[in-house]
Amino acid sequence: MNLLKHRGMWVLSAISLSLAFHVAHAQDQGKTSYMKVDITEAFASTTERMQAAKPDIERRHSNLLSERYDLSDRPARGVMMERDKPLQEGVRVKLPEGVTWETLASLSPEEIRDKNVFPKGFYPLPHPNHPEGGMVFPRFEIAEIKKLDGRDLTRFDLDFDIPSISCPPFPRQFI
Repeated sequence: MNLLKHRGMWVLSAISLSLAFHVAHAQDQGKTSYMKVDITEAFASTTERMQAAKPDIERRHSNLLSERYDLSDRPARGVMMERDKPLQEGVRVKLPEGVTWETLASLSPEEIRDKNVFPKGFYPLPHPNHPEGGMVFPRFEIAEIKKLDGRDLTRFDLDFDIPSISCPPFPRQFI
């Protein structure tokens, strides 16, 4: 019994010491990537601030998309997605200035890295407004969901920015 008591005290001491270390360490860190959980800003103020920032955020992300991808409407002949939606044709990733696919294919991975010619369209696409995050739905999907069950998924701070020609039909048909 005495051994169990000592073991329990040791575990409790270890937990207390660990917590004290983590608290002290967190205070030394300064800025953190974690969002505060106690939001003190009024919702009306948040809405106003985010709506004011919307044009700049959307312009910046639109420029990123234009820099990386060819988003023009070029449907392939005779090839359709479900519901007869045209499938877009061709490679849509843009290459760096002066680089061709043949040139890129002839380079080693090290040369591609050293010359910094890896196509940006193959990098992960960031969220348009990463600090806020959250789901962003295409307008046609928002309209369909609203029609089906009355939920409005429209965001006041951000709109979906990928052209609908590049998105699959919605709702999806299951065979």
